[in-house]
Amino acid sequence: MLYGMGDGAQKILDVFERYQIKASGVFASDEFVRGHSFAGFRVEKLSEITARLDDDIVIVIAFASQRPEVLAKMYALGERFDVVAPDVPVTGGGLFDLEYAAAHAQTLRRAYALLADDTSRRVFENTVAFKLTGELSYLRGCETGKDEAFRGLLQPGEQEHFVDLGAYNGDTIRELLGYTGGAYASVTALEPDHKNCKKLQQYVDASLGGRARVLHAGAWDCDGVRAFAAKAGRNSALAAQGVETPVRAVDSVLDGAPCTMLKLDVEGAERRALEGARETIRTWRPKLNVAVYHRNEDLFDLPLLVHSLCPDYRIYLRHHPYVPAWDTNLYAAAP
Repeated sequence: MLYGMGDGAQKILDVFERYQIKASGVFASDEFVRGHSFAGFRVEKLSEITARLDDDIVIVIAFASQRPEVLAKMYALGERFDVVAPDVPVTGGGLFDLEYAAAHAQTLRRAYALLADDTSRRVFENTVAFKLTGELSYLRGCETGKDEAFRGLLQPGEQEHFVDLGAYNGDTIRELLGYTGGAYASVTALEPDHKNCKKLQQYVDASLGGRARVLHAGAWDCDGVRAFAAKAGRNSALAAQGVETPVRAVDSVLDGAPCTMLKLDVEGAERRALEGARETIRTWRPKLNVAVYHRNEDLFDLPLLVHSLCPDYRIYLRHHPYVPAWDTNLYAAAP
C-alpha cells in the first residue's frame, strides 16, 4: 500500500512496474482523503484498508517530509506495520541497490576514509543501509539538529562573505544570520526560478540592504543558458524542456571577490556548481554546506571532489530529520 500521492508516488510506481511489483492501493492521512483517485486507485483512509485486510500489509512511504508531526506519524506506523521508504533518487537514473553498491565499493571506501569524525561515519554507514533497505530506523539512528552543524562545524562569524547557490526565498540566508546576530560582510545569492527569485529579492531589499546581491540564475560550471523546470518551489531543476534560464559559475560571479561560506543545494547540479567554484574554493577555502542526496553518487562523489579541490578540508556528513534521506549534507572547513 502506498502512503502518499504526487510525483514521489509516481516515481515509486514506475519502479514497481520495472520490477513487477504490484501495488494494491493508495492511502493518505485522513484529512487529505476526499473521495479522489490517484494512478487508478481510489485514495482511502488507513482505517478502510485495515478493515478490509487487517494489518497484513506493507506500507510504502511515497512522499518526503521533515515536519515533526508527519515524521512522528511515519514512525508510529512503523511500530504497527511493515513500513519502508524506498530511496528513489531525486534526479538521475537507477537505484542504489546491492548491485550498485558492489560496483562502487572501492569509491565508497575512499569517500568513507575522508570523513573527519564518528558521527560522519555513522551517517555514511546508515545512509547506505537505508538506501539498500528503506528501513526508517537507519535514518533515525543518525539524525542530528542544524544547531550542531552550524555552531559546532561551521561556526559562522560576523564577517562572513556568504554565497548561497539555490537560495530559494532566502531561507538559508535567514538561517545563517540567526547564528551571527544578523551580522555579515556580504551576501551573493543565485536562484533560477523566477517566482522564487522575486521573493528572494523582496526579502533582501527589505532586510539586507546594500550588502547583498541577487542573481536570477542557476549554478553551473560555466556561464550560459540552460532549461529549468519552473516549479516555483524548492525543486526547480534542470530539465530537457523548460524555461530558458541563465546559469553562472561562482568563479565568474565573484571574479576574485572573497567567499568565506558557500552553500549548494541545487537539485542535482552540485558537482557542476562545485567545479564552477574551483578557483574560489582553492583561493578562499570557504566553509562548505553541500547537499549530498539528490543523485545516487552524491554521497561518495561529492566528498571526493571537495577533497580534490582542497585536500586539507575536514569533511563531515550530517543527516537532519527527514524521510527519505533528504537533508543529508556535507559540511567542510579548513583548519
